[in-house]
Order: sequence, then structure tokens, then C-alpha cells
Amino acid sequence: MDLPQKIRSIPTEPGVYLYKNAEGEVIYVGKAKNLRSRVASYFHEGRWEDSKTGTLVRQAVDVDYIVVANNKEALALENNLIKQRKPRFNILLRDDKTYPYVKLTLSERWPRVYVTRRLRKDGSAYYGPYFPANLAYRIVDLIHRNFLIPSCKVDLTRFHPRPCLQYYIKRCLGPCVKELTTSEAYQEAVRDVKLFLEGRPTDLSRSLHERMEQAAGAEEYERAARYRDLISTVEQLQERQRIAAAEGDDADVFGYHYENGMLAVNLFHMRGGRVVDRREFFWEDLPEFAPARSGVETNETLAGPLLPCHPEGTPLGAEGFVHSAGSAASAGASIAADDSIDPSARQKRGSQDDKAIDGQAIDDDASFHPGEFFSALLKQLYIGQPYVPRNLYVPVDFEDRAELEDLLSEQVAGGGARATSVHILVPQRGDKRALIDLAGTNAKQSYDQRFRVLKPNARKIQEELQETLSLPELPKRVECFDISHIQGAETVASMVVWEDGKMKKSDYRKFIIRTVDGVNDFASMCEVVMRRYKRVQQEKKPMPSLVLIDGGLGQLHAAAEALESLEIINQPLAAIAKREEILYVYGQEKDPIALDHHSPVLHLIQLIRDEAHRFAVTFHRKRRQMRDRSTELLEIPGVGANTTRRLLEHFGSLQAVKQADPAALSAVVTRVQAEAISNHFRKIAATD
Repeated sequence: MDLPQKIRSIPTEPGVYLYKNAEGEVIYVGKAKNLRSRVASYFHEGRWEDSKTGTLVRQAVDVDYIVVANNKEALALENNLIKQRKPRFNILLRDDKTYPYVKLTLSERWPRVYVTRRLRKDGSAYYGPYFPANLAYRIVDLIHRNFLIPSCKVDLTRFHPRPCLQYYIKRCLGPCVKELTTSEAYQEAVRDVKLFLEGRPTDLSRSLHERMEQAAGAEEYERAARYRDLISTVEQLQERQRIAAAEGDDADVFGYHYENGMLAVNLFHMRGGRVVDRREFFWEDLPEFAPARSGVETNETLAGPLLPCHPEGTPLGAEGFVHSAGSAASAGASIAADDSIDPSARQKRGSQDDKAIDGQAIDDDASFHPGEFFSALLKQLYIGQPYVPRNLYVPVDFEDRAELEDLLSEQVAGGGARATSVHILVPQRGDKRALIDLAGTNAKQSYDQRFRVLKPNARKIQEELQETLSLPELPKRVECFDISHIQGAETVASMVVWEDGKMKKSDYRKFIIRTVDGVNDFASMCEVVMRRYKRVQQEKKPMPSLVLIDGGLGQLHAAAEALESLEIINQPLAAIAKREEILYVYGQEKDPIALDHHSPVLHLIQLIRDEAHRFAVTFHRKRRQMRDRSTELLEIPGVGANTTRRLLEHFGSLQAVKQADPAALSAVVTRVQAEAISNHFRKIAATD
């Protein structure tokens, strides 16, 4: 059955359709209230005049469809299929990094608590997200200090001879060593952590009071005092949460700046009525496909890869632009009474899509349609997420806003988080519009920072590096290792240091690999890391903020093995793989980080990695040259290794030694040796 015949057989019910190319790859996913009408609309007269639509239609040789019960189900299914299939003509939120969650590993015998950005169905409990990102780390630190549940990477499936430092500084119950704690005591602490993270301070406080009284009655005063301190901490945190909750609702605010075919979007997170964090999104290329906006429904998602987003600090900038035109809204969409789109005014604005962007006009034929764009963006950001704020403020209206509101409201209610509705609002005046304008101003600054190649300051790069690699503190010192050899010969290693924003050459180190024969980069990396940090321990120097390995997972695990053998735990450790430029963070190897090639964090890591590679290769070449030069000199009777070394260091090269006369050679060696060397090279020259 050819494509036109297949289209005629498509039902008129709501659902999702998938266009495929000749290789069978899904190249576009869309949804429709009427599948047959929507799919057929791509072949209507006039649609081919749009070169981008024509590109899709020319490449599409087949179409599949999935019928669903209603438009809300179509929304959810479309979002899932886009994330699974990653079609080239859809918006792809390639950087799916979210704000951090706190993970409690309930499936383990001795549960631990971590900060993570990935939600998995692994039996663990996840709490969050947390704004700003460092709040999650502060909460985990509070759990370590008060509940003594660790987040170390020690293997807890077996017992160890002695505990790590965390036990001795009273941040862990010590499940890694037999008889330091009991299963009952540990599970009690885990239950307390669950109550704490679930936001049930009253239940936790009541339970702690009961245990404190029991401990006091049994004259276990130390344990009673610990419960007393926990009660005090919990009550203080509860009081702070009450204050924050009284200040206002949670909301996410969007603004954007579009210019020269490139787009920057800013997202402000408001919690408790205050802006607590900001995210940036960038599109570098125009969509390859955008559906026409006249005569057919326009609820498909736009194309174009979404480049990685980076959480930033406080709002910036003083001027910018927010394009506020949108497509016609669905009937019945809920809008704020005082400062959202007025229904009577919406119709007047429906045809006014021409807006100036810094003197640049965007008309109906432009490849960027804000309403359709924000429809797609909100779906990918919020559908399937455990937390959605009560209000979402967007600068433009879009067609399926009402359905998306209903879907997100059902999602929130189904998750049991709270019994309230999610509202997607398009403010036109008042304080809420001012927030959108502020987000747009920051989007303009973000656009300039990214696309006008403004150099970010060192502090900002450090903050982004901390955020990207989930470092516990702002990175001040990074030590990077690399191995260099040719087929296992003359294997050497280098260590370079980045400190306080620049390379610190005085701290560079060279290593000659001693215990490894042949080609074995993993064992070589293990040796050099062990030698380096064994010396650091002996000299009682602080560990770096980050240990960076030039290599992949094998080198990363070799370095981790070396650190573990030295009983160094919780040391931030990462590797950058060549070619793919993918970052692997130890403990999160299943979630590699692929940074945007424009990212200043990637540029910094590449700079450090390349310097380590340069330093290692230079040292390797020098040793190889010394080896090659030494061979000929060692053939001369009476000239040994020490004499060869002195000659090469004095003259600088073998060629200079060859050209030196006996008098010059006598400055380094004895006259007999000088004569022997001179005669040797004279005979070789005569035979040549």
C-alpha cells in the first residue's frame, strides 16, 4: 500500500502519527485530534511551498499511527515517543539533566543517601527536585551529620577490617564493619530519614520524643541527648518551611530571545514566592520543519536540537526582548482574571504575528513559531516529572494549553503530591508580566553570552563545573592524569594542575611507569594515581577538588581502585573519553554527561586534558630520544650509561656529540674516552 492510500485508511480518531523515511527511521512524531485530517494536511496544495515542510514530505515514505482515547492521552504518548525515538524533525531536549533529587537506596541491605539527577525504577526512593541545586547537597550533609546515613561508595555487601573516616567523625553508623551497628538501629535511622525527606516533621518529631523518653527512662542519656538534638534540628527546619510557605506559591516563569535564527530561553524557578534559581536553554539551528499555521491544526512540535542547558546564578542584564504573540488558544482554557490574555483581545491579536525583534521582523512564514515551540517545550519539561509547580507563566499562548493543564493536573494528583490544579498562564500586565519580561531580559543576556562569544568569568565556570559534575564544593584545584607510550615502550605518565582559574605549572609532575610491562593503560593509571596520592597522604597535603582522568571507563575504574586501596573515599573522580568527549563521573558511570560543544565547562576540561596529554607526550618523546641516542654511544668501548647521559646533557644532541672534536669532548669525559668517541664517528663517516 502506497503512502496516499495508507493515509486514506487512517481513522478520524485522536492519536499520534509517526512519519518514517526510506530506512525505516522515525523522522517526525506528531499528535492530532483527527489523525486522517492532520496527516493528509501535509499534502495539501500550498504546503509544499514551505521548504521545510517539503523536506519532511519528500523524506517521508511511510506513516504509522497509534489511536488513543482522547487528546490528553495523545499529548503524553507524543512526548514519550519523541524522547524514545529522537526524531530529527522534532524538538529534542537533548540535555535531559534535571535539578537534583535526593536518592534513598531502599533496595540495599544498608541503604545510603545520594544526590542524583536521574530517576530510575530501581527500588529507591527519590525526593525533590531541589532549588537551588546546592540545597540537595546541604540536605544530604544534614542527613550525614544528624541521622548518620552515609553516601559513600564503599562496598556494603561485605564487611571490611576497619571503618573509614566518616565513621570516626560521626557522620556514619559504620555498617561496613561488623558489630559497629545493628540492622535494627540502622533501619530506625533510615525510617527517620524517610520521614524527614517526605516532609513529615510532625510524625518524625513525635517518634523522636518517644524514643528520647524511652532512652532517658533506661538511663541511656547519651542516646537521649542525640534524640534531643535531632528534635531541635527538625523543629528548626519545620519553622523555616512554614515561613517560606507563607510567602507565596511555587511557579516557573519563561522568557526568550530570538535573533538571526538562534534562540535562547530562560526559565525562572520561583519557590515560596521567591526566585531561587534559573535555567538556560539554547537552540543553535533553525528547525528543519515547522507546520504551516493556516487551514490546519497547529499542535505539532517544532524541530531543532535543543543544546544542553546550564543552571545559572542570579538574574542578569538590563535590557532584552520578549516576543509575546501566540496562536489562538483552545476554547475553555483557564486564564488568570486580572493579568492574562483577555478573550476579546485574543482574536484581535490572533493575526498579529509580525513582531519586531531588535529591529528584526518575524512573520507568519518564519521558521520559528513561539506558540508551537512552548507547547513542545512544556511537554518535555513536565510530563512524567514527579513535581510540577502550581503555576507556569509563559510569554505566548498555544493551542493545546487547556489539555496540557488537565494532563499535568491529573499527573500531580495521581502522584499524591497535592490536591491542586496546574495552571498555564499567559500574563499580559501586572507583576506576573513583569516576571516574564525579566526572564526575557535575562534570555537576551544569555543569548549574548552564548552566541556573541562573551567570555564567562572564572567564578561562573567554576560554579558550572561544580553543578555539572555534582561536586560537593566549588572546585579550586583539579589534577589531571594521562598515560603515554608506543606499544608499551617507554611508558610514562603526566599530572597537570589547574588551580584558581589557571594552569599551575610548578605543580606538574612526571612519572616513569615501573611495575607494568607491555601495553596496559589501566594498570599504568592505577600505579601513577596510587603513587601520587600515597605521597599526598605521607606529606599530609589536601586532596584536590577533582581528580580528572584522560580516558574512558577502564582508566576511571583503575584510578578508583588505586584510591580505594589507599582508603581514600568520596574523592570526586571523573574521566573524559577521547573522540566522544563524554564525561564519566565515578559512581554515576551509567549516566555519562555529554556537554554542549559550546559549554565553557567542556572547554575547561578539554584544556586541562589536552595539557596533560601534551605534557605526557613531550616527556615520552624525550625519553624515547634519549633511548635512541644512547644506543649508538653505548656501542663505543669505554662509554657507559652515565657517560652517555653526561654527553647528551652537555651537548644537547647526538649530532652535536658527533661533530665535537676531542678537545671539546674532553670537557665532559677523559681524554682516552674523547679519542675513542671521535675515532668511532670518524670511521662511520668514512664508510658512509
